[in-house]
Amino acid sequence: MVGDFTMAHGMRFAPHVHPVHQLSWATEGTVSISTGAGAWVLPSTRALWIPAGVEHAVDVSGPAVFRAVHIDRSPHGWSAPTVVAVTSLLRELAAYLTDPALRGDARRRAEAVLLDVLRPVSAATLEVPMPADERALAVARAILADPSDARGLAAWGREAGASGRTLARAFTAETGLSFGRWRTNARLRAALFLLAAHTPVSVVSRRVGYGTPSAFIAAFRAALGVSPGAYFGGAPE
Repeated sequence: MVGDFTMAHGMRFAPHVHPVHQLSWATEGTVSISTGAGAWVLPSTRALWIPAGVEHAVDVSGPAVFRAVHIDRSPHGWSAPTVVAVTSLLRELAAYLTDPALRGDARRRAEAVLLDVLRPVSAATLEVPMPADERALAVARAILADPSDARGLAAWGREAGASGRTLARAFTAETGLSFGRWRTNARLRAALFLLAAHTPVSVVSRRVGYGTPSAFIAAFRAALGVSPGAYFGGAPE
């Protein structure tokens, strides 16, 4: 079946599982889907194949329309979450499958075609786990609230009441990421939501803490493998 869910700013679907496979993406806006394998921020040009039984959660940081396609069969024996390109044909097939009168052989044929057109694309996860240490947690929350804040750990430590080394150890031990990598992921995740809202790259780069658009594009490409324009299916940069 196919379901569309209108999600308001800050809404989430708590971790849950389905007995069938699911193909999920945002037909409008951007969603973040997290599993035990990582977290993906998905614009309308990318979807996540979630195998049956895999626990996942869905979050948005802005208005979005979340689409979930439930299918009994798995394409190519995929057993792990897989990011795929949302092509025009895939969109049309999903829309076709929303017809509740579509049943039996006709539905199975449409589902077979949808499975056949799924194409994996390279996509890194952007995990932003929160530290447990109260001082590091305060820093993390402040950066999420303002990704453009460029203060280093020494400056953050003076505000949080801990040395820079203590904060660095907390981030590494409790998030599995260095402070620098954690902040980069936080900035890029914030950038994806802005880009999905058609905010120009020049504006996005400033809002998430990069001095120039070229520096932002380089960081985006290093983390996600493509430029912002390519990630959003050829949107202008």
